[in-house]
Amino acid sequence: MNTLLLLQDLDLKIESLRAREAEIPKQKSKFDIHRKRLAAELAEREEMCKRLQLEQREAESDIEVKQGQIKKYDTQLFAIKKNEEYQALLHEIEMLKKQVALKEERIIAVMVDLDNAKARLTEDKKRIEAEQKEIEAQCALIDQELNEAAQERRQLESQRQPLIGQVEPGLFARYQRIRFAKKTGPAVVPLNGEVCSGCHMHVPPQIVNEVLAGKLHACAHCGRLLYDRENFPDNGR
Repeated sequence: MNTLLLLQDLDLKIESLRAREAEIPKQKSKFDIHRKRLAAELAEREEMCKRLQLEQREAESDIEVKQGQIKKYDTQLFAIKKNEEYQALLHEIEMLKKQVALKEERIIAVMVDLDNAKARLTEDKKRIEAEQKEIEAQCALIDQELNEAAQERRQLESQRQPLIGQVEPGLFARYQRIRFAKKTGPAVVPLNGEVCSGCHMHVPPQIVNEVLAGKLHACAHCGRLLYDRENFPDNGR
């Protein structure tokens, strides 16, 4: 029984480490969210610059088209004989010039906005790069913690087989069945007076006496194997 208790201690530590290995990677989820937020923020800043650049190009292209139209109309003025047609074409030229002036004003405003957007993008890139480096550093620490937990678990697992060889096969088989049935926690538990410390249910006095005498019994309620602490003082239970 003493060796079985040592084996159980080992198994509980291995079980705890496996749980840690499953939980540790979940810490990265918050960093994944942070990464996506930073990427979206950067994409938004870049998109703003692209929109302003596109608006500037479109305005410049529109001005070029209108100036070409103005030159064409200026040439046509010399061929017009009727005053009404002449005045109508002059009016059209004047309207085009006003539209060009408005576009030029808009280009100036866009250029100012673009300079500001580019400056902000540069600042945001530096800040986001620094945040991303911090995220990578935090994730590296998480990976290190995971690696250490896995190494510790493998080291403990290497100690398991020698202990198994020292446990009576029938007892080990019972222990394994209880472990797999309970999924987690101990399969072998001490008596607490006349109570099973696993399920906290009362154990019949006769069974209590036999367990105190060193006989192996399972709790009738939870199926865990029972033992008396005083019979195994070195295990600290």
